[in-house]
Amino acid sequence: MRSYSWFILISFITLLFLSGCDKKEKGVGRYGMLDENTPEYVTIAFLRSIYEDDNLDTAIALSDESLARILTRYHTNGNAQRHLINLKYDTVELTPQSNNDVGRNQYAEKSTITVFFSGMYDGDKIEDIRSIDLKKIDGEWKITKVHPDHFF
Repeated sequence: MRSYSWFILISFITLLFLSGCDKKEKGVGRYGMLDENTPEYVTIAFLRSIYEDDNLDTAIALSDESLARILTRYHTNGNAQRHLINLKYDTVELTPQSNNDVGRNQYAEKSTITVFFSGMYDGDKIEDIRSIDLKKIDGEWKITKVHPDHFF
């Protein structure tokens, strides 16, 4: 009886350790808990695709038809960084800030999200801002335009 309880205890501890090994997707937002159906989430997923992924597939899927055609012509992430966003980074941290009232995005059809970029490129720290326009198309938020920061 005594060895049986040790077996259960060791099995439980092993199971506990193994359950912690699941790879989770990196969260979006201040605490990594931003809802997937918000324009902020789509904006950060779009930009992460351009700055962190190996290809532009996710960014193209999150864009409207016009922007998707433009991204397809850029072919590489580096070209999209250079020409569409006009910011190159080796590593970047993205912080979204909505211009809409909190809690009202579920009723909105359009949104503009301001994104703060902070990161490194060639050993230099670069901080900048971009505004991203989104539109709800068939019930999903799609990126329509990336605006440069006119104040820097």
